[in-house]
Amino acid sequence: MSTIKAEDLSFFQEVYNTAPFGIALISLDGSWMKVNPAICRIIGYPESELLQQRFQDLIHPDDLEHNLTLYRTMLKDQADGMAETETRYIRKNGDIVWASVYGTVMLDSAGNPQAYIIQMNDITKNKMAESKLQETVERYTSLKRYNHDAVISLDLEGNIVNGNTMAEKMTGCCVNEMAGKKIARFIGEDNQRKLLMESLTNPSIEKHIDKIYHKDGHSVEVLTSIAPIYVNGKNVGFYIIAKDVTEQKQLLVAKEFAESTNKAKSEFLAVMSHEIRTPMNGVIGMTDLLETTTVLDDEQKEYVKIIRQSGETLLGIINDILDFSKVESGKTELQEELFDVRKCVEETFDVLLARAHEKKLEMNLEIQDDVPVVMIGDAKRLKQILMNLIGNAVKFTFAGGISARVRKLSERNRTIRLEFTIKDTGIGIPTSKMDYIFEPFSQVNNFMTRNHEGTGLGLAITKRLVELMGGRIWVEQDGEPGATFVFTVEMTKESWSFHEDASETMDESASSYLNILIAEDNEVNQIVLRKMLENLGHRTTIVNNGKDVVHAAQDCQYDLIFMDIQMPGLNGFDATRMIRRTLPKDQCPAIVAVTANALKGDRESCLAAGMDEYISKPVKTQAVMEVIAKLGVTGRK
Repeated sequence: MSTIKAEDLSFFQEVYNTAPFGIALISLDGSWMKVNPAICRIIGYPESELLQQRFQDLIHPDDLEHNLTLYRTMLKDQADGMAETETRYIRKNGDIVWASVYGTVMLDSAGNPQAYIIQMNDITKNKMAESKLQETVERYTSLKRYNHDAVISLDLEGNIVNGNTMAEKMTGCCVNEMAGKKIARFIGEDNQRKLLMESLTNPSIEKHIDKIYHKDGHSVEVLTSIAPIYVNGKNVGFYIIAKDVTEQKQLLVAKEFAESTNKAKSEFLAVMSHEIRTPMNGVIGMTDLLETTTVLDDEQKEYVKIIRQSGETLLGIINDILDFSKVESGKTELQEELFDVRKCVEETFDVLLARAHEKKLEMNLEIQDDVPVVMIGDAKRLKQILMNLIGNAVKFTFAGGISARVRKLSERNRTIRLEFTIKDTGIGIPTSKMDYIFEPFSQVNNFMTRNHEGTGLGLAITKRLVELMGGRIWVEQDGEPGATFVFTVEMTKESWSFHEDASETMDESASSYLNILIAEDNEVNQIVLRKMLENLGHRTTIVNNGKDVVHAAQDCQYDLIFMDIQMPGLNGFDATRMIRRTLPKDQCPAIVAVTANALKGDRESCLAAGMDEYISKPVKTQAVMEVIAKLGVTGRK
């Protein structure tokens, strides 16, 4: 038997002490018999303490049974008494360390097992890297599996490698059925060629893949993204990510159809407005002239009054329908201007006072002292709201009266919130109908439909106007007879006051006359406007088409032209542009559009064509006086 030299023992001892991997001798019952420094570093115990432990006491509980079985098998099968495993150990400080362990059984000269020899490597970092990689793979797998878009991976030959659940749904093929097939089957040969040959340099290729073909033949409209797959800096394939946009395209078509329908509706309303307002101008204008310029007996006055009231009622219905259409389509815009809040409310009361007195109703108005006089807001819309609410109160009240109160709710910076309360002692509103009164075309019950004229749009318009003005409206239920409507609006406080002395302008114009050209093709409307202007002391000339109005303006100097928009030959817009273009600026008369149209944008269109002001039919004397005063046209003595 050969002997081991001393220098060899010294070499083996040096290797044992300096090896980067752990070396240990463990008894058959698991006691540590001998350990090198690397084992102590890996498990975290000094040698003296480690030798007091048992091998199995340091193994993680979840790995213990596996290790015990492994070592028993090593003892049983001594011919191949070796084993290799990866095991978690618990360090002294409580941390977990992963170790790769290689074990063998040491035999004595008689071939009997004496102990275990193990080699141990710390693989904790590798395990952590594997865990991170596994987590990344699982996250990606979940993202791909549960993505709402189809995800299909390809190799550089265009063969399908994998796909997610949505890809299966979109193509009608399971992943196993798709794998190995050419993507051309689902996107077409030409798109496959472009994808493989050009997509790395031409991102627009993905826009051409706008359909995925199902195996049954139908196609799915998609929005596609192409993502190259790189491994170690080398392109190894592509992802096709396809979003089903069938529903979005259907919505887009529906949106375009709705916009087209709304445009047709607006055009219809414009035509309807003109066609109805034009004859109404004759009815209301003639009754106005009859009442103000002729001597009538009592019976005739009564007849004229009925004609006027019927015409105004019909006009009110037309205005309601047009107003509601504009509000519903979002085309109503507030006009911000200075106005007297108290005067606005008082004028509304004054308009309805006569009707209330006919029914012997009391009318009470209270405006609290802290309500500012001058504010910035839309006076016409506020008056419209008040007219609707107070007018309804008068309409549905037969005994007692109507009271209105205005108070300031709050003031922040320059924004003021006002509260208006309109209370009546009328027929009231049934509790069951409270939820419907602000709905369009809704009236409280059938007897109101029969006994009270109207469209059922008044409160619907009122609600939307209130909301447009930053407020809300509701009905208070106080148990008393009648109905109580409350609404709030927001306005801006102005720190300075103003006074429009229109009366001085009127007085000044009354002492002089204007030379006025009337451009109107409707004979009744010609008579109405001519009589109104002549009764105000002005001189008039009438033409009935656009070309004649241009020639008249060039042949004679007029102070003012009342220009109808829709005339034969040359419309009012083109006639205005031609006059502005051909006459010197100091000889151009003021031009006022007179039109039956009353929709959003009409006034702006008239001003853009070169007109100075705009009034809508039916025309009344007061409106004519106001527009002349506003323009400040200098009269002739």
